[in-house]
Amino acid sequence: MEFLGTTQLASYCGTRKSCLFPDLAPTTTTKDTYQSYYLPGYRSLSSWRPSLLHRVVSVPAGADKQFNPTGRPPTVLPALQSSLHARYSTRDWHLANMAQLKGSEASTYSAGRLNTDSRRLMQDKDQLTHHMQEDSTKNLGERVCNINFWRAELSYELDCLLKETQALETAKRRLECAVDELQGPLKIALECLYHREKRHGIDLVHDNVEKSLMKEVDVLKDCQETLTKHAQIINQQLGINRDAQHALERDLSDKSSAHFIDEKCFNLRNTSDSINFYHGVEKADGTVSVPVTWAKFSDDNIRCSQHARANSAKMREDAEAELENASEEMWNHFVGTNLAFNSRIAEVADAKNKLQLQLAKTLQEIFQTEDTIMLLERSIKAKEYPLKVAQTRLEGRTKRPNIELCRDAPQFQLVTEVFTLDNTLQTLKLRLQEANDTLQMLVNNKSKLEEDISVKTNSFFIDKKCMDMRKVFPSTPRLIGYT
Repeated sequence: MEFLGTTQLASYCGTRKSCLFPDLAPTTTTKDTYQSYYLPGYRSLSSWRPSLLHRVVSVPAGADKQFNPTGRPPTVLPALQSSLHARYSTRDWHLANMAQLKGSEASTYSAGRLNTDSRRLMQDKDQLTHHMQEDSTKNLGERVCNINFWRAELSYELDCLLKETQALETAKRRLECAVDELQGPLKIALECLYHREKRHGIDLVHDNVEKSLMKEVDVLKDCQETLTKHAQIINQQLGINRDAQHALERDLSDKSSAHFIDEKCFNLRNTSDSINFYHGVEKADGTVSVPVTWAKFSDDNIRCSQHARANSAKMREDAEAELENASEEMWNHFVGTNLAFNSRIAEVADAKNKLQLQLAKTLQEIFQTEDTIMLLERSIKAKEYPLKVAQTRLEGRTKRPNIELCRDAPQFQLVTEVFTLDNTLQTLKLRLQEANDTLQMLVNNKSKLEEDISVKTNSFFIDKKCMDMRKVFPSTPRLIGYT
């Protein structure tokens, strides 16, 4: 390294080859010798170097022999005479030193102020960062509490809705079971009407039993239709309940996911392992709600569920009332129809007994009339011989000669006897005809009575069969849907 302001061939160096510094080879500038290193954010290190450097002068070998034949170097070399005119003055040197000191003091003062301000800034930013992190953690904690509150509300409402939906499904099943149970009594009532169509003759009457049966059929069909319609309405309400349940479950699931995420974010600390940089995430805003609309969404879901539960409870009460009313009405008509059947059966039995009694009397009269006819026939036959005798006597007396044909007492008596016997025979024959007519009438009445008794017997057995069919009727618990 050279000293500024001197040359390699100074007078105190001489031409000795054993000098401490060997001869230097021609070199390039210092920029080519030393490579500068740049740190990020800083300027080149060469910027602090002085702008004026003394170049290293290379002296060719043997030059000392040319300019110093005596072996002593001259006082001022000819090659350096031009460089002496380029040197600074002492005043410049002092001014440069003073400027350097002032610049260094200013830089030191600025650096001190910068360091103090930087420490204060770091403290302020550390406090701000700490407070903001605490506020964020506090807000996350409050958010977790809010989510827990709505989760509890949604869970409670969901449990209530599930219980109400289950109760409504039970009511629907009861209605369907009641409709199925009514099919049996309806079938029996229709079969009773069908069997009663097999009555004959005058017994094929539109009596109170038939009226009660037709009314019972209408009541059973009306009850079935009413219960079926109510079951359909309940089915629609079940769909509404399921929609409300789906909304609650979806909201509860979203709340659970949000609770898990926010709780995880709440538990994050500066020493956590799962933290990382996500540049630009603060610029992306994917939110779809604000706290007011967020709370209103869950509140609307709960209100919708409460409204569905209220409608469901009302429908269950209506279904219970309809089942009880239908059961009572059907039992009343069933009992009324049975009373009409019993009354009709008693009437038919009484009429049948009276007809049988009348038939017995008719048979007795027929027997007596037949006996009377037989006696009349005998009496008529018995009167023929006296008539023959009287007529023979009269005919014989007509053969008396001449004056002997006298209208004497025997003649009058025989004529009277003949007329009397003729009248008697006519009377007996007329009575015999009347007896035969009466017998025919009695026989016809007997036939009619037997036919009527047969009709009454048929009607009696039909009504008894219907009553036997109607012994089995669903009990009240089965009529209101309990199995």
